[in-house]
Amino acid sequence: MYTFDKRTVDSAGAFMVGELERLDKTLHAPLTSVTWNRDIDLRSDVTIADEASSFTNSSFGAAGGVNPGGKNWVGKNSTQIAGIALDIDKTAQPLRLWAMELGFSIPELAAAEQLGRPIDTQKYEGLRLKHNMDADEMVYVGDSLVGATGLCNHAGITPEGVTTTWATATGDQILDDVNGLVEETWKAAGYAVCPTHLLLAPRKFALLSRPITAAGSMSIMEYISTQCISNAINGQPLKIHPVKWLTGRGAGGVDRAVAYTKGEQFVRFPMVPLQRTPVENRSLYQITTYFGRLGEVEFVYPETVGYADGM
Repeated sequence: MYTFDKRTVDSAGAFMVGELERLDKTLHAPLTSVTWNRDIDLRSDVTIADEASSFTNSSFGAAGGVNPGGKNWVGKNSTQIAGIALDIDKTAQPLRLWAMELGFSIPELAAAEQLGRPIDTQKYEGLRLKHNMDADEMVYVGDSLVGATGLCNHAGITPEGVTTTWATATGDQILDDVNGLVEETWKAAGYAVCPTHLLLAPRKFALLSRPITAAGSMSIMEYISTQCISNAINGQPLKIHPVKWLTGRGAGGVDRAVAYTKGEQFVRFPMVPLQRTPVENRSLYQITTYFGRLGEVEFVYPETVGYADGM
């Protein structure tokens, strides 16, 4: 019979091991997945001293010449020439402080060192994992407690509805759905910026692995990436990625798809990397605090992002 003592498990990870037991000493962390650093660019100029991040959007107004809605024609003897008007609007969002304490007792560290199981390293990896998971949620869906939204649920973007059942749809039908979302987003941006990325719920992403033809020479995903209007406009295949936060995110609990252009000038996430305080000795404990700041996704040009519910 093997004995697992809770005190030792919680501290140094010391276990009673039977003579015929082969203990695998590999460190097995919890299974997790974070993808925020793949799908969004960071705003690079924020610091730990900043309590808010902001940006401006400029609007121009210009009347025509003889025809206010036309071109600015003037004559040689014109005495009144139209000018241009400028309006600058500022958007500010909070940069919230994130912190977590890391502490070890000296006996814990000594026991872990003797066992060859570095609990200090494991606790630090756990802290980094928690920080990454919090950042992942903030990037995609924000935080309802503080009223923040993310890349997948911005309140100012109206999703279009899709009723095609992808499980039984052909490659061309799925391409029509994708092209519809991409074209609507391109149109909303005044045909100035066409989406380069498409985010899908994992179960919808998995359906794209099916072959486009019976010969099996190309998958539906490859077909969509190369045949989508995004490829013709941007000169590169549409990038398609799965995101767990899109499952059931749409109206009525359906899956949501997000089309957008990945770039700091369009949409970005302000974040201050983790820093730490000097190690402090308190009685038998050594304690340090890791801290940073997490902002809210900045939609510099929200018209370059589009949603489709049911896709």
